[in-house]
Amino acid sequence: MANEIFMPKLSSTMAEGTVIEWFKEEGDTVEVGEPILEIMTDKINIEVEAYNDGTLLKKYFEADDVVPVNHVIGFIGDAGESVPDEAPGESGSGGSSATTEDATTQSDKKEDSSESTSSKSKVSGQRESMIGKVRATPAARAHARKHGINLQDITGCGRNGRIHKADVEHHLSAQSKAPVEKAESKHEPVASHPSTQAAVQTEKLKGSRKVTADRMADSSSTIPHVTLNFEVEMDQLIDLRRDLNERHNEVKVSFNDLFILIASKALSLHPDINITFQNNEISYHEERNISLAVALEKELFVPVVKNTEKMGLFGISKDTKRLIEETRNRKLSQDDMTGGTFTISNLGMYSINSFTPIINKPQAAILGIGATKEQPALKDGVLYNKKIAVLSLSFDHRVINGAPAAAFCDTIKKLTENPIELIL
Repeated sequence: MANEIFMPKLSSTMAEGTVIEWFKEEGDTVEVGEPILEIMTDKINIEVEAYNDGTLLKKYFEADDVVPVNHVIGFIGDAGESVPDEAPGESGSGGSSATTEDATTQSDKKEDSSESTSSKSKVSGQRESMIGKVRATPAARAHARKHGINLQDITGCGRNGRIHKADVEHHLSAQSKAPVEKAESKHEPVASHPSTQAAVQTEKLKGSRKVTADRMADSSSTIPHVTLNFEVEMDQLIDLRRDLNERHNEVKVSFNDLFILIASKALSLHPDINITFQNNEISYHEERNISLAVALEKELFVPVVKNTEKMGLFGISKDTKRLIEETRNRKLSQDDMTGGTFTISNLGMYSINSFTPIINKPQAAILGIGATKEQPALKDGVLYNKKIAVLSLSFDHRVINGAPAAAFCDTIKKLTENPIELIL
């Protein structure tokens, strides 16, 4: 009997997932523990592994297709075995080929048997055998074979360095340009083709970038954004950070850590900002879970520092570093990406004076941090330089009015300019 591959339900709130890419084609042999496709939900990319040996008999969905959870997306079975021509919809009570919470439960139940031990050894051995193997999509492999390209010579832009067809095409393009560049470097004449247009590369928006784009568009079009810009003096905060890092070499505090603590303290004083708005209901949160926007190449992730109200600065710093590292390694869990009640987006490392951050739904506010710059000031008749940064609070005007938002900004300013208040 053919075994179903279905869209896994990875959390209690997950309703659908997006197919990123298949690692196998129909007719390919599949082994237990071998990744067969990649899916995404809530900006988390997950490789779905086979739970059965056999042949990939059917794929019902392709890249960028959005599929409801628990719906069948394919079948694994014996070669030639009959399966439905059309997607049968929600999974029945049959076996599964996908790693999900249900699959995890099945695995836990098998741990009591000797079969589980042998199965785990088999999967472990298969994964070890894949170490060092070039990771590439079937289309990329076929394209490389066609042009006699060694995949070892190509750097993949996909997850974990997976090579896509576009990477092979880019490698071919670079090779074709090499003789021309060499000729130009020797001042040798190169035939010109005035009628030939320059090549234009196109890229389909997909995966986490598509999810981010859809959410940005949804947020900006459905939420009445109002943004308040205000200046803060950064001198005291800069001095505090320097002193802390000089005294505690084992923990390096970042400005992100400090602003997370500042925001957490301010939210405790302004609970009407620490809210989410969904299904026409406002939820007031006791937990202050601060989301932090993290850019990774062309993608944007927003991991969450949970329960900041229970943390000191060093605890926040430790968790922030963990989340950033997990983001860079693409190992963020579903829990790391959900549950935020307020967001911080820091562009202070760039030459950006101020910007209008877009609210991270269902949250109701987001704080943007611009670059710190010196500017002259006059105090008691003496001219001196002070360090100024422009902060921007975007808020949902449906549920937060201007006066409470402005009061929150004043508290952020006070805590930034007098960081001793953070420990009082």
